[in-house]
Amino acid sequence: MTETSDTPPATGPASGEPSGRLRLLMRYVPLVAPVLLWAVPCWLLLYTGQHWPLPVTAAGTALAVLGLVGMPLAMVRGHGRRQRDRAAIVGDTLLGGAWILFTWSVLVTALLRPVLAVAGAGDGQDRARAAAWAVLGVTAVLLVWGYAEARRVPRVRRLDVPLPRLGAGLDGTRVVLITDTHYGPLDRADWSRRVCETVNGLEADLVCHTGDIADGTAERRRAQAAPLGTVRATRARVYVTGNHEYYSEAQGWVDLMDELGWEPLRNRHLLLERGGDALVVAGVDDVTAESSGLAGHRAHLDGALRDADPGLPVLLLAHQPKFVDRAAAHGVDLQLSGHTHGGQIWPFHHLVRLDQPTVAGLSRHGARTLLYTSRGTGFWGPPFRVFAPSEITLLVLRSPGADRLPPS
Repeated sequence: MTETSDTPPATGPASGEPSGRLRLLMRYVPLVAPVLLWAVPCWLLLYTGQHWPLPVTAAGTALAVLGLVGMPLAMVRGHGRRQRDRAAIVGDTLLGGAWILFTWSVLVTALLRPVLAVAGAGDGQDRARAAAWAVLGVTAVLLVWGYAEARRVPRVRRLDVPLPRLGAGLDGTRVVLITDTHYGPLDRADWSRRVCETVNGLEADLVCHTGDIADGTAERRRAQAAPLGTVRATRARVYVTGNHEYYSEAQGWVDLMDELGWEPLRNRHLLLERGGDALVVAGVDDVTAESSGLAGHRAHLDGALRDADPGLPVLLLAHQPKFVDRAAAHGVDLQLSGHTHGGQIWPFHHLVRLDQPTVAGLSRHGARTLLYTSRGTGFWGPPFRVFAPSEITLLVLRSPGADRLPPS
């Protein structure tokens, strides 16, 4: 692995601002969302023809009010200035549970009640109560399953990625991608260790972490991040910042990753060389870096590629998929990103698409550029993953000029 000299960030327009639609959404969602998340299920399950006994209706309404008041208070106490981990766990869990209950109360009520009516099953009250019980049953199953999915070691997703400009000497290069580990209020030190053991079993040439290591400062989450120091790669371990680092003293995370033996690619690149061929491995700070006010931090692709041979293929690490527009304009061959979590809890991926060009998987942008978006290795906030499984990704880079034996 050959390293280029560091390149200082250059001036340029800020690039971390969300789109107009997302800015509008972000302005009103914190005010409206909690009311919708708790009021809609309460109405659909208790007040649309079920005619529950008064104690049931009163208890259900009281729980909804408690959730409506308690969830925002716990979120503020957990993620605000005080950052109380226990409050964060309560608030995050309520948020995830409310989202699942909201989604499935709307879907099941809208679909099941008409089906039961067409089938002539019972009277209106029977159908309303059957739908309510179905909502509660589906929600309970998804909460248990989603929690197990979030806390397990991710499955390995393997795929070959053809890069037309990749030299034959680098054919078969094994790149492992982890991202969005989000070490946080729930202690995941043992999970982190098992993830790193899985990565080591993949015998990677290059291991990449594309940001959002944790929620909290490096000092606070050091024990959970420490197993990253055990990750092995034959060539290099490289890292770029995500937006969550900039909520938690990003320079501390850069310094800790350097201490753990990772190469923080802050607007610079390395060369991966083998068999007489070379690959530029570049990285940029997250697009929110400049607006963080942290001196010297910004996404600067020109700096990352400075002095790189334009004839060489480029693998770029950028936390957010939307950076791919600039990557394509610079002729990058492959961008690796995370950030989206694949939506994490269905159907949240539809909201993610308001801000990002892709949610998960391999996609093409422009004439040359491929983008791989990971669904993430960990989870943010709510300890649930529903129809958006986590992943550790093994990308095998393929050259069109390599001689490979056909499969037996």
